[in-house]
Amino acid sequence: MREPVKPGTVGEEQFVVEDKHLIDFVHDGMPAILATPWLVWFLEHAARNAVLPVLEPGESTVGVVVNVQHLAPTPLGEKVVCRARVISIDDTQISFQLEAHDEHEQIARGTHKLRVIQAKRLARKVEAKKRRQA
Repeated sequence: MREPVKPGTVGEEQFVVEDKHLIDFVHDGMPAILATPWLVWFLEHAARNAVLPVLEPGESTVGVVVNVQHLAPTPLGEKVVCRARVISIDDTQISFQLEAHDEHEQIARGTHKLRVIQAKRLARKVEAKKRRQA
């Protein structure tokens, strides 16, 4: 990292719930609502957005811990805003407080940890694992 990300830094990710973001078990009276895995995906990207400005070329991030409570349903077509606020930094690991709101209420809260990594080093590990499978 060029400089450490500072506690209090906020990353944000916004989206509108589309068909692809819905649960895949909409039947027997179950309404079409935002699926939790998609919500977590957008929350992780909000955290990543907080860190991107301080990454050096060749650096990236990987999620290492996710703890999210999905509090309320969000229907198709609703706008969702996900925010991640840096709460602590420990070497290459960054901890975040997460929250998400739709147009009516808070729909999620939790915590997340990202690790800053060297992309080429990770790619070498992945290639080595793929060779062991062959």
